[in-house]
Amino acid sequence: MADKPEEPEHGDLASRDVEPAFRPSPLEIDTKLSIAVDLPPAPPQEVPEDEAAVAIDDVPVDPGFVASPTEPTTMSVAIVASRLATGPTPTQDSAQGDGVAPLPGQDAYAQSRRDRLRGEHSPQPEPAAMLTADRLLEVNRKTRPGPEGPWQRFVYNTTFRTVNLGDSAKVRARKELDHRIQKAFEGGTRFVPVLTRKGGVGKTTVTTLLGMALADAREDRIIAVDANPDRGTLSERVPKQTRATVRDVVHKAASIGGFTDFSALVSRDETRLDILASDTDPMLSEAFDENDYNVVADLAARFYSIVLTDCGTGIVHSVMRATLQRADEIVIVSGGSVDEARLASETLTWLEANGYTDLVRNAVVALNTATHATNLVKLEEIESHFRSRVREIVRIPYDPQLAAGSVVNWKDLKPLTKLSARALAALVVEGLPAERA
Repeated sequence: MADKPEEPEHGDLASRDVEPAFRPSPLEIDTKLSIAVDLPPAPPQEVPEDEAAVAIDDVPVDPGFVASPTEPTTMSVAIVASRLATGPTPTQDSAQGDGVAPLPGQDAYAQSRRDRLRGEHSPQPEPAAMLTADRLLEVNRKTRPGPEGPWQRFVYNTTFRTVNLGDSAKVRARKELDHRIQKAFEGGTRFVPVLTRKGGVGKTTVTTLLGMALADAREDRIIAVDANPDRGTLSERVPKQTRATVRDVVHKAASIGGFTDFSALVSRDETRLDILASDTDPMLSEAFDENDYNVVADLAARFYSIVLTDCGTGIVHSVMRATLQRADEIVIVSGGSVDEARLASETLTWLEANGYTDLVRNAVVALNTATHATNLVKLEEIESHFRSRVREIVRIPYDPQLAAGSVVNWKDLKPLTKLSARALAALVVEGLPAERA
């Protein structure tokens, strides 16, 4: 009887032509599947500005570095302020400087909280100027000021201060003009020359009125410098308190250490306008050149916010060149006659031909209607001509105190004269840059 063939063991299933009695689980099979697909390059993704402002730069990490468990470690992450900014970051500036981070710019506050909700915290440290009475005091019956105006004041008093109608329209207009003149400046002194090619049109008078209007409404310091090389008379428009002139300032420049030293060389009127006189000797005044003016201007820039310069008629004089190089805005004075208006317009033409086109476009023309033959010309036509070349025109009316050519008392001027001077001051301030880089 033949022996049965030996059946293979379970481990020898591969030698049989039949299916195995069991199939391995897919988890027990170690297989890898790779599929290569060619995809078109993805378009670059644009990051929105709001996301880019808070994006975090990728910082490479060294995998070979392992912190010691006994030594504390720190992690630094670079925060990008704005990917669209082209200038250096504050961190870079501080690293290049003395290691102290710069203070935040004043543009973050704009000296006002009108655009912020009540009680909202500022993202930057606030300056002391933000602690104003309007912000801190609650407006109620006790703290609200009484109204200005005859009828408004009468109602306020007869109702035992319970009915406050507010200020009259005239008072509101005056306060609005004050607000325009009181515009805050940051970043240095502003220089405003007052000039024209025609003499005797009231250039010194306009400088005096403009300075008084600015000094009366503003809290900072205003000075008017007489840079007329032909014996200027600006110092004769205010009570003279010193005999010092621009020449004394030049000679004593090295010894002037503070505002007290400088204020001893100027005269001040009731509006707190400071006047620096020119030399009374024509020979000495002619020697006042470009370098001397720069010395005076540099000293004035240390103590004053606005410097008015009463220029002479010689626009080709070296002092005029130095004056225009520092100018932030100019005031052109024109009389009411044909030749006075033509020479004022020729002054603008000369400025444009010598590279001062921006000053001309931003200029303000003071039209002095107190000159001779004003009643014989069409002032509207003169204004129409200048409006095509400059930013604004202001009429200065006739005032007997100004016509006398002597000391000008601000409180004794006619209301219309003071209103015109304040309107000129508001227009000049609005044309000055609020910030300077």
